Amino acid sequence: MDVLVFLIPIALFLGALGLIAFLWSLKSGQYDDLEGAKWRILDDDDLPDRDA
Repeated sequence: MDVLVFLIPIALFLGALGLIAFLWSLKSGQYDDLEGAKWRILDDDDLPDRDA
């Protein structure tokens, strides 16, 4: 039972850290353009021209 004295605060700290990271990602706009990522996969701008 003595180990719970250490595990509960550590779990609460890690949970709060994850929540802060998630809120930061929302604030910085990480989830604003969900549609653009699927179209960028199909974009072939990085391929060299084949004018041979």
